Amino acid sequence: MQLHLSPSMRSITISSSSGSGNNGKVAGLMKIKVAARHFSYGTLFQIILLLAILLPFVFILTAVGTLEGCLNRPWGPSFLGRTVDSERLVRDFYMILNDVGGAAIPYDFEIPDSFNQLVTDMKNNNYDAKTFALILRAMMVKFEREVRTSKLAEVMNKHFAATSIPKGIHCLSLLLTDEYSSNAHARKPLPPPELLPLLADNSYHHYILPTDNVLAASVVVCSAVQSSKIPERMVFHVITDKKTYAAMHSWFALHPVSPAVVEVKGIHQFDCLAKENIPVLDALEKQEGIRYHYHGNQITGVNLDDITPRMFASKLLTKSPKYISLLNHLRIYLPELFPDLDKVLFLDDDVVIQRDLSELWEIDLGGKVNGAVETCRGDDSWVMSKWFKYYFNFSNPRIAEALDPDECPWAYGMNIFDLHAWRNTDIKETYHYWVNENLKSNLSMWKLGTLPPALIAFRGHVRPIDPSWHMLGLGYQNNTNVENVKRAAVIHYNGQAKPWLQIGFEHLRPFWTKNRRRDSSPVVP
Repeated sequence: MQLHLSPSMRSITISSSSGSGNNGKVAGLMKIKVAARHFSYGTLFQIILLLAILLPFVFILTAVGTLEGCLNRPWGPSFLGRTVDSERLVRDFYMILNDVGGAAIPYDFEIPDSFNQLVTDMKNNNYDAKTFALILRAMMVKFEREVRTSKLAEVMNKHFAATSIPKGIHCLSLLLTDEYSSNAHARKPLPPPELLPLLADNSYHHYILPTDNVLAASVVVCSAVQSSKIPERMVFHVITDKKTYAAMHSWFALHPVSPAVVEVKGIHQFDCLAKENIPVLDALEKQEGIRYHYHGNQITGVNLDDITPRMFASKLLTKSPKYISLLNHLRIYLPELFPDLDKVLFLDDDVVIQRDLSELWEIDLGGKVNGAVETCRGDDSWVMSKWFKYYFNFSNPRIAEALDPDECPWAYGMNIFDLHAWRNTDIKETYHYWVNENLKSNLSMWKLGTLPPALIAFRGHVRPIDPSWHMLGLGYQNNTNVENVKRAAVIHYNGQAKPWLQIGFEHLRPFWTKNRRRDSSPVVP
């Protein structure tokens, strides 16, 4: 540090020099100009006081410069404009990563299989930072592709597991069919002749259950009877297809649920379900493109490179063959199937009844046809957050013109239907019309099943009921609140993870298995 007085005494210069830290140059830090050659002692005192304050800082800066020269690296606090090596290194690495972010990875690029191999290659080949960043990006792209491929394979395997028939249920149907052909008790009339008048008695509570799953049907019926306060007033109408009829009849003939009454009837036993009376289903079976959509290659037309696993799962779900099954469309023909009944409770075969349902017959539907739970509001934000835009393609001009994307839908699975009011509407005709329009548009209006056309057909005919009557989502949501499940009147395993499948959720399965009937019969699995 040096102090210079000009010959004229008009300025004072304070400087510091650092040979190594500042390349041997003198850095001027302060220069004080004096207005006159002669000044008072007071002015001199002020100058000396100012110097006494500044000189310690000048000394510190000189010392820092000297240390930097000795250590050959930046030293000192960052507010002095100095950058730590690690900070500069990170900043430089960010720049390198940005540079290689858009760079193409060479086709023959050798990508390490693990982090340890990457470190070994760096030591052996002395990679520079840019090469290291490019290899790191290539590794990330490779691992992301492998994870994505695994997730897509998981979705595909889950789809196959959900659409297949478990060995136990298949064998049960075969054993029951054999019983029907060899055991007279398995062929006894259902219901007995003396109870036939009850099938059309509107003072009883009638339950409609379409299904081709014997075990699932038994759980629905048993859980309903066990939960009822008045089981002697319950009449079940189980409707199945021709191939399952013998097994279904055998089961309920050999395992009565007295005092409730059970009728088992095959689709082939309803005259009104002849193909000539159901033009939509006839078109579904004859149109080759529709049949291939449901029965062809499940991944045809799907770009696996651009689709997310969740979108892929949704596409597979829309290709389930059950959507062109007559059992699935059966619900739209209930007034014709049961011409003598005024009010019925419709149930899917993947539900469990946990509470007495007789109060549902006391609900005043106010002239509406369908008493159902809406799925746009409720405690479960994941399941109860559906709107029309979830089910329909509003880029289709017909859909955009006819529907409101923010309209609230409702759920199938547990519905109280007023068949008397239904017969005075055009619900069936509206349903047929829109299904045909969707077929003509090559399924561009909606993809998923029979609910979308029903949402259109029942518009203006739905009476919302309390959500506690019908809890949904147990077949596709693992984090379902168990306490809410216990409180619900009907729980619905809608989704792929059915409780009778291995992919069912273990913590939700007991609500179903506890209603599965077990006794001494050799045909019960």
